[in-house]
Amino acid sequence: MKIRYALFGALFAGAAFIGTSAYAADLIAIITPSHDNPFFATEAEGAAAKAKALGYDTLVLVHDDDANKQNQLIDSAIARKAAAIILDNAGADASIEAVQKAKAAGIPSFLIDREINKTGVAVAQIVSNNYQGATLGAQEFAKVMGEKGPYAELVGKESDTNAGIRSKGYHDVLDQYPDLKMIAQQSANWSQTEAYSKMQAMLQAHPDIKGVISGNDTMAMGASAALQAAHRDDVVVVGFDGSNDVRDQIEAGKIAATVLQPAYFIAQLAVEEADQYLKTKSTGKPEKQSIDCILITKVNAKKLNNFQLAE
Repeated sequence: MKIRYALFGALFAGAAFIGTSAYAADLIAIITPSHDNPFFATEAEGAAAKAKALGYDTLVLVHDDDANKQNQLIDSAIARKAAAIILDNAGADASIEAVQKAKAAGIPSFLIDREINKTGVAVAQIVSNNYQGATLGAQEFAKVMGEKGPYAELVGKESDTNAGIRSKGYHDVLDQYPDLKMIAQQSANWSQTEAYSKMQAMLQAHPDIKGVISGNDTMAMGASAALQAAHRDDVVVVGFDGSNDVRDQIEAGKIAATVLQPAYFIAQLAVEEADQYLKTKSTGKPEKQSIDCILITKVNAKKLNNFQLAE
């Protein structure tokens, strides 16, 4: 069984794919943001492993959160006559047209991690329960903060519905504590580099800051690095994702907690549903499906590996 990986440039330069057939009814295209983020790499790995186990070839592509690039990759999947598309999309609104185009070509899409702002276009939209996870993270943040003190929030990419849902979950909990005061809120676009620079600026503007709650682990890592560089080990940091990097920081006492969203499991579930749909024209489940998240602290961090929690 062959897993085909392709760089964007190679797609449109006429470079050959690994494999033999020009078109494949048994081909599943897996399209995610950049694998530089281990969360998205884990999604691709999980989906590819399950597809291989079910007898499919795979075409693994990266859109880098660029809707135009994603559109071209969908075109490529259509041209390859893929049987199905597993997609972690590049924008809740910007991705609708691409998913519709795949549907019109007879290729069902199964969305993971991020929803789009339209139903009836994708066969499935399987996401972590971001609101539930955010409330778990916020409850732990308030507890470690002693329910008081000035804090900042790092928000994800505005075009991603998850960013807003997580922020709402945080505030539905934190706003109940009158002595917890948000003194800064900025988007770092899911980026560790941006989070580092934003955290540096926040420290200069608000030297009394006592906590940072982050919309994802990548931004939490950037914030933690900036705080460590400033010798501010007293500042509480909480993330969201369940990455190995943050797990290690939790075990080292540098980050207080994160929230695990089971990327590997969700990606594999999407492929299982794609397989069932291709065989029966039904997944047997509703389009929108939500998978609960798990709080990760020092108590269970050692059980966490690659966005999976050992029993």
